[in-house]
Amino acid sequence: MGGDEKIIRAALYARVSTEDQAKEGFSLDAQIEKLRSYCKARGWKIAGEYVDDGYSGRNTNRPAYQKMMKEMEKWDVLLVVKMDRIHRNSKNFMVMMEQLRNHGKEFVSMTESLDTSTSMGRFVMDIIQRIAQLESEQIGERVYVGMEQKAKMGGGILGFNIPYGYDYKDGKLLVNDKEASVVKRIFKMYLEGFSMKRIADILNSEGIPTKHGKEWGTQTIASILKNPLYCGFLRWEKYVNKGEHQALIDVDTFNKVQETIKNKSRRPSKIVMIRNERK
Repeated sequence: MGGDEKIIRAALYARVSTEDQAKEGFSLDAQIEKLRSYCKARGWKIAGEYVDDGYSGRNTNRPAYQKMMKEMEKWDVLLVVKMDRIHRNSKNFMVMMEQLRNHGKEFVSMTESLDTSTSMGRFVMDIIQRIAQLESEQIGERVYVGMEQKAKMGGGILGFNIPYGYDYKDGKLLVNDKEASVVKRIFKMYLEGFSMKRIADILNSEGIPTKHGKEWGTQTIASILKNPLYCGFLRWEKYVNKGEHQALIDVDTFNKVQETIKNKSRRPSKIVMIRNERK
């Protein structure tokens, strides 16, 4: 087996930031020397030495790092002295590990004794990734809870794409007159008996684009017809609050449309009915 054993090709990566340069033990020469000695001890061939001098590890905008990742076909394992030499951002580190895994490459950090070519190394990496995933999910949960609390308290605009019929400026929804006329027409046509598909076909035949310059579809028409935003309300999950923006249709028209949708649907989805406060 000795003669047929594959020679491992290593990419050596070293980095110092401007702050690191003043600290003992962080010099590029010291890092490269340690990496070369490690390769010699393990019988690895040095496929390339990639050095970033004066670059932060908090982002990936580093010339040597970018070059190394583009030249993955030249090496089998990425070797660093310490994990923080390659990344100081856990998300970027996990993205890199995903790239390495997809290309069948390994990662070794000398100081942390982390070697993904071994079962223990893969186990440790799996734990690190799970912790990073948990951290990401917890951030998402905190954002969701914050938005829910805001919705409970009366809301405001809670992270949605700019709706057709409006422009967004200085934190406010402002009526886009050209699009608003199309919205009013959509509601009018639907109450006159036109199907959602027919409405979409008419708008497409007239060359009227959607907000993103695409053709209209049944689902796009449905999302407009079911959105209480157009009668002056903002919906987030189960919460519906009065908005500060200008309504394009009245509440009665919106409710009539919801009733029509409900009566026509074989599988009625959740329909939002708005209480008309003027009555």
